[in-house]
Amino acid sequence: MMDLTPVIPWVSGLISIITLLTLLKNILSSGEKELDVRLKAAETKLIEHDRRIQTIEGEMKHLPDRDAQHRMELQLAEMNGKFAALEERLRPIAQVSIRLQEFMLEQANK
Repeated sequence: MMDLTPVIPWVSGLISIITLLTLLKNILSSGEKELDVRLKAAETKLIEHDRRIQTIEGEMKHLPDRDAQHRMELQLAEMNGKFAALEERLRPIAQVSIRLQEFMLEQANK
């Protein structure tokens, strides 16, 4: 059989060096782990914001743009003018209706 006594100090030294390097790696990567956690949180928030923006953009497609809004305002102003003219034309008819109702009430009272 072989005598392993001369190899034991070398193996022990090698294990100590590996342990020391592992410890140094863990110490140096602890900040990296914290950054990784913060990066994942930021990615999650970014995905959430992206979904919200997509929802808003989808809803805005259905809204009128500035030109369409202006055209609607012009059409409403035109309709208001037409209604004013129509009201002016209907005023004599309303007066006749009132007089006719008064006449009928007078006839009913006699």
